Amino acid sequence: MTLRTLIGAESLAELLGQARLRLFDCRFDLARPDDGRRRYLDEHLPGAVYADLNRDLSAPVTAGTGRHPLPSPAAFEARLRAWGVDGDSLVVACDDGNGMYAARLWWMLRWLGHDDVAVLDGGLRRWLQLGLPTTEEVPRPAPGSFVARPRPELAVDASTVLAAARDPAARVLDARAPERYRGEVEPIDAVAGHVPGARNHPFGLSLDANNRMLAPDDLRESLAASLDGVPPRRAIAMCGSGVTACHLLLALEHAGLTGARLYPGSWSEWSSDPARPVRVGAEP
Repeated sequence: MTLRTLIGAESLAELLGQARLRLFDCRFDLARPDDGRRRYLDEHLPGAVYADLNRDLSAPVTAGTGRHPLPSPAAFEARLRAWGVDGDSLVVACDDGNGMYAARLWWMLRWLGHDDVAVLDGGLRRWLQLGLPTTEEVPRPAPGSFVARPRPELAVDASTVLAAARDPAARVLDARAPERYRGEVEPIDAVAGHVPGARNHPFGLSLDANNRMLAPDDLRESLAASLDGVPPRRAIAMCGSGVTACHLLLALEHAGLTGARLYPGSWSEWSSDPARPVRVGAEP
């Protein structure tokens, strides 16, 4: 069995106990950074290891970076090995439900060359609704043998974003909520607004009322409207700090619109430099 984008709770339940399976709980709360770990310790999927957005899926913040800079490939390779990941592991990431934090781990595995990874559709919320098993037991995995095969082309820097936003044959998609994109509110970063020329495609557009991913055909219709004739390989996804943009990339991949790239620093990095242009309001 291979995994590429999503896996349903019923299908995952059938895989529990398989030697190749590696489960990761990515629950997180930006306002309460320790809350995800606490909830993990209370209850999680059998065999799941906790992956903390700040401590495990990001490098320390430094001057000029966004709020969640990527760790180096070597550092994340070492983390994956410590978690017991091998080259042939089936990796599944989950969070509370909408997949925004799980998608960060999904993208990072692909960034290091491991494609056999999926997000649990509907997350722990759907798992519990189905009455599937959970545990308080924290696993102690044996070290894995994962070897990174980095794909640096999957990530871009601010200068590439600026060029793409000005190029009608390219597209920058901003996955933040519309009011943040327009600069009407900014609860986290110091500057409000968006990259001039970027289009808003909130990541929530990819989800149904139960926080499960839309069907590929529905995703394709919505995403194609935002791409507006631009091939996905010429698209760049961004958000506040490179997290929900990964969910947008997951949606694109699930829709069969492959090849889009991530701006990991996203708005938190972009807005840290006053020399970079900022626009408020909607695009003309």
